[in-house]
Amino acid sequence: MKTVRMGSGGPEVPAFGIGAMSFAEFYGPTTEANSFAVLDAAAEAGVVHIDTSNVYGMGRSEKAIGAWLEANPGARETLHIATKAGITKDADGNRCYDNSAAHLEGELDGSLARMGIEQVDLFYVHRREADRPIEEVTETLAGLVKKGKIKSFGFSEIAPSSLRRAAAVHPVAAVQSEYSLATRFVELGLLAACKELGTAFVAFSPVGRSLLTDSPIGTETIAANPFLAGNPRFTEPNLAANLVITDRFRALAADMGLPAAGLAIAWLLTRGDHVIPIPGTRSVAHFRELLTGLSATLSDGDLARIEEVLPVGWAHGDRYSVMQRVGPENFC
Repeated sequence: MKTVRMGSGGPEVPAFGIGAMSFAEFYGPTTEANSFAVLDAAAEAGVVHIDTSNVYGMGRSEKAIGAWLEANPGARETLHIATKAGITKDADGNRCYDNSAAHLEGELDGSLARMGIEQVDLFYVHRREADRPIEEVTETLAGLVKKGKIKSFGFSEIAPSSLRRAAAVHPVAAVQSEYSLATRFVELGLLAACKELGTAFVAFSPVGRSLLTDSPIGTETIAANPFLAGNPRFTEPNLAANLVITDRFRALAADMGLPAAGLAIAWLLTRGDHVIPIPGTRSVAHFRELLTGLSATLSDGDLARIEEVLPVGWAHGDRYSVMQRVGPENFC
């Protein structure tokens, strides 16, 4: 399996991980048994990078990982675990961001306790606190490395300029942002900045929140999900247009002998030797569809066919609503 180095001097891990937001019922009901089954399948396949956050189900995702580790003695040594902090609520219950040293370390301590571990391999600032200098935040994260609570750190949804400022203080192991055939803005500078600085690029939502699979999320599930129900790509008339367009991709994948999700992953793996997709799933069957992308080899002709059916900018609607855009740094 292709590997990616997690930052300059960091460990090499398979270029495919598991995003554990699905363990917290973000995209629909699940059980701890389902999460265990996905983690079992990942371990069997040699997938070691597991990505979670303190806010996924308000700790539920981390608890599921911790319970699986408890049920599988010795498994911790084989995994590369990432978690995040920085998203919180103000006194009125409104979403806000806190990158202070006290908040980040306090939330990290909670994550470690929920997972029953003493150290995470990678700790992200989930969202930047706009008014706090990123140099200060980077010093805080470097201090957590010195304390032994984290092995390395990164940032989620930041701009290339912010990455460069942080990297001038301390090497940044990884940057995480949305990237798929449906969302390609990171190609306008962020991928290149990561490559230049020796920073791994971790691609979340690599199958376009199901649009790039053979079974896109249905309208009932969308209506029951506050995030999707307010997301421009999943509201009408955009949803209908996006399904028609991605039907072409599903047909192309079938012609290539791949599940659509597998082709979406295979495409991402051509984007650079520092890219690691982290799809999330509640289903072992879907996990195995995703895995097919790891063994697929795409020719220049294949890539041209993909670009023909899904040219840059094909999606109807923004990836986030106005409210959902608060937090991620916009740079293009």
